[in-house]
Amino acid sequence: MLWDKVTVLGCLYWLYCIVAIVLMVRVVLKNRDTVKTLAWMMVFIFLPFLGLVLYFFFGRDTHKAKIIGKRLLSQIQRGHLNGDVNGKVDVPQEYSSLVSFFENTSSAQLLPASSIGIIHDTHKFAETLIEELEKASEHIHIQFYIFDKDEFGRRVRDILVEKARQGVEVRLIYDSVGCWNVGRKFYEDMRCEGLYVESFLKVRFPLFTNKVNFRNHRKIVVIDGKVGFIGGCNIADRYLKGINGGEWRDTMLVMRGAAVNGLQTSFLIDWYFANRSLVSGKRYFPNSVPCNRAHVQVVQSNPVGEVKTILGGYIKILSNAKGYVYLQTPYFMPNESFLQAIRNATMSGVDVRLMIPEYSDSRVADLMSMSYLGSLLSVGVKVYLYSGGFLHSKTVVCDDDVSSVGSANLDFRSFYYNFEVNAFVYDKDIAQEMKAIFLEDLKKCRQLTLNEYRARPFLRRSLESIARLFSPLL
Repeated sequence: MLWDKVTVLGCLYWLYCIVAIVLMVRVVLKNRDTVKTLAWMMVFIFLPFLGLVLYFFFGRDTHKAKIIGKRLLSQIQRGHLNGDVNGKVDVPQEYSSLVSFFENTSSAQLLPASSIGIIHDTHKFAETLIEELEKASEHIHIQFYIFDKDEFGRRVRDILVEKARQGVEVRLIYDSVGCWNVGRKFYEDMRCEGLYVESFLKVRFPLFTNKVNFRNHRKIVVIDGKVGFIGGCNIADRYLKGINGGEWRDTMLVMRGAAVNGLQTSFLIDWYFANRSLVSGKRYFPNSVPCNRAHVQVVQSNPVGEVKTILGGYIKILSNAKGYVYLQTPYFMPNESFLQAIRNATMSGVDVRLMIPEYSDSRVADLMSMSYLGSLLSVGVKVYLYSGGFLHSKTVVCDDDVSSVGSANLDFRSFYYNFEVNAFVYDKDIAQEMKAIFLEDLKKCRQLTLNEYRARPFLRRSLESIARLFSPLL
C-alpha cells in the first residue's frame, strides 16, 4: 500500500516536471519582459503544482488578441466614433511630442474643455456625481471597475432607475471580477427597470479563466455628452467611509465641453466590446462652444500590442521635465524602464517626489512597493508616506504645464494587463492646482529617508524582496 502511494506521488512529480518544462519553454519563446519571464520560472520551480494553478489563472495570454479583439478595437478607435468627435484643436507646440505619441498609440484626440474641476474629497465626488446624474435628460453612460450593492451603490442605482423611467438612456459597464461579490441579481434588477447593463469579460470557470488576467479598471461617467467624470473612485461605501479607521483619499476630474467627447469615445468603445452594438451619432457628441480653457487627451491603455501607452506617456513626461514631477499612486510596482526614467530625471536636476500610502488595503502590496524605493532614495528622489488614511489617488503633475488623473496605478498590472484610462490635461492653472493639492497632502505625510530605509529589520527586508519577485505577475 505504501509502495503504491510512493509510486503515485512519483508519477505526479514527474508529470509536473514535464508540464512545467513545457510551460517554461512556452514562456521563454514568447520573448516577453525578462523580469516577468524570470518570475514565472521561479513560480514553477519554487511553487510546485500551485505554480500551474497561478499560471492557468494569470499567466496565459497566447489567445489574448482573440479575447480582446485587437482588430475590432483598432477599427472602432480609428473609425466612426472618433469621426463624430468635434471641436478638435491645434496641437500646442510645446506639447507636440507627447500629444503625437498619444494620438499615434491610443487615437486620443486633443480636445478643449470649457471647465475642469478637480475633486479630491470622495464625499464631494459623491455629491457632485449625484447632482449631475439628477440633471440628465438624454443619456447616462457609467463605467466602474466596482459598482457595489451597498448604501452608495444603491443610491446611485436608484437615481439611474428613476432616470430610465423618465426616458433617459442609461448604459452601465461593470467589471466581472471587480464586482465578483456583488451578485447578478443586483444588475438583473436594473436590467428589468430598463437599464442597459453589461459586465466586462465575464468569467465563467473553468472555460474562460484566462480572462481573469485582463480587467477593465476604468472609471468613467458621461452625462448627456456634456459632463464627464474620470479618476480613481469607484461606487462603493469604502470610498466614502475609508478603511482601517482612516479616510479614503482619491482624485477625480469633472469636465465640460468638447473634452467630454474623449470620455464618450472611450466608453462607447468598451460598450461595443461588451455588448457588440455600435452606439454613435451626433446626439452623443453634441456641439460645444469653442474655448481655450484647457486641452485634454483622454488616453486609453490596454493589454493588446507592444506599446504601453500610459506607461510610455509617463516616461516621456519624466524625460522632458525641467523643474519638477510629482506622482501619487496607491501601489508602486513599476518596471525597470519607469524606474530608470525617474532616476534619470532626478539626476538631471528635476525635483521628483513620489507619494504612496504608508498602509494600503493590501499588506502584500505594501511590501512590494517598499522594495522598489531604495534605488530611488539613493539618487535623491523624495519619497513620502501618506498617513492620513488610504491614498488611492493616481495623479502626475509636471512643471506647472501638464497633469494626469485617471485609473492607472504605477504598477505592472495597470501598465501591462488592465484596461485603463487617464486624462492628460495641458493647462497651467490646472497643473498649479494639482501641485497645490499635492503640497497640501504633504502635511499628512512623513518623508522616508535613505537612512531609515536602510535601517529596516532583516526580516522586513527579506519579506519585501520575496514579495517583489511576484510583483510582475500580480
